[in-house]
Amino acid sequence: MNMTSERLKTLHRHLSCRQPIITAYPNQVSAATYPTYTSNEFRYTFNNNKLTRSQRQFYEDNGYLVIPGIVDDGLIEECRLRFLDYCDGRVPKGNVTVMKDISLLKTNAKGEYLINKLQNIVWDEVFAKYFLLDKMLDYVECFTGPNIMAMHTMLINKPPDSGKETSQHPPHQDLHYFPFRPADRIVASWTAMEKVTKDNGCLFVVPGSHKGVLLKHEYPKLKYGVNKAYHGIQGHENVKRLELPMEKGDTVFFHPILIHGSGINRTKGFRKAISCHYAASECEYIDVHGTIQEEVAMEIEGMAKKMGLVMDFQDVWKYRSRLVRGQAINL
Repeated sequence: MNMTSERLKTLHRHLSCRQPIITAYPNQVSAATYPTYTSNEFRYTFNNNKLTRSQRQFYEDNGYLVIPGIVDDGLIEECRLRFLDYCDGRVPKGNVTVMKDISLLKTNAKGEYLINKLQNIVWDEVFAKYFLLDKMLDYVECFTGPNIMAMHTMLINKPPDSGKETSQHPPHQDLHYFPFRPADRIVASWTAMEKVTKDNGCLFVVPGSHKGVLLKHEYPKLKYGVNKAYHGIQGHENVKRLELPMEKGDTVFFHPILIHGSGINRTKGFRKAISCHYAASECEYIDVHGTIQEEVAMEIEGMAKKMGLVMDFQDVWKYRSRLVRGQAINL
C-alpha cells in the first residue's frame, strides 16, 4: 500500500468516526478511558523505568527536559537532505506546507535560504523515520502513556537573518494551536539537527511556566513584521528566559503550556530542528468557539481552505495526525 492510499484511509476513519466534543475549556478534561497509573507525586510523567527520579522531578518543576543523543547522525542527515529536496523542488510538496520567511521573500533568497519551515510531514517516508523512531517513542511514552498520536510535525529551518530580525519566534505556548486536551498528556519533541547556540537562534524557555494557564496570543507588533502563524504572548517580550544551547542529536521534551520561543540567527549558517507534538490518543477534542483560541482556529481553517481543504479546526488536526504507537482511542 503506498503512503497516499494509507493516509486517505486513515483520514476517512477519522472523519467518519467523529468523537463527542467536550464543550468546556479547561486545560484538562476527564476521559474515562484515560490511563490512571501516574503517581500522586508526579503530575506530568508516568511510572516507568525510562526516566530517572531526578529527570521526572526536573520536568515536574520546569516543564522541559533535555535528553542528549537520542537521534543519530545518519537519520539527521537523511532528514536534512530530504528538506533540501523539498527546497529545490526535487520532490512534489503534496500536502506538505512549505513556509517562507517574510523578510527574505523581499530579497533574492531561494531554496534553503528562503524556506523556514515544513509542516505536516508525518507521512513523508523519510521524515516519518524520526516520528516513528522507537527510541524517541520510548521517551514520549513517559509523558503520554502507551497510546500515542503524532499530531503536529515540522522541520524548522532558520536561514541567516535578513537584518529585519524576522527569524526570531516570539514567546508563545504551543497549546494555543491545539483543540485537544488534557494538556498534561501532550508533549513536544524538538531535536537539534546541528549544534544550536545563542548566536544561531537556539530555543529559550521560561522554566516553571507550564504550571500556569493558556494565555491570549496575538501577532506581535514588530518593526518589520512577523512570519505567518508566529503568534506571541503580548507583554512577555522581555520576560526572563533561559536559553537552551544543544548539540546535534539532542532532544528537548516540553509541556504545551511552557512559554518558549527562539532567538535571531545572527550567523551565516543555518539552524535546523525537527519536531513533533505527540498526544495520548485518549485525549479528546474540545470546542474552542467563544474562547481565546477562536481566532487562531479561524486562521488555521482559512489556511487549510487556501490549500483546497474545507475543514473545521478539529478536522484540520485529524487530517494532520497519525497513530505512531498503541491504539487509536479518541483522537
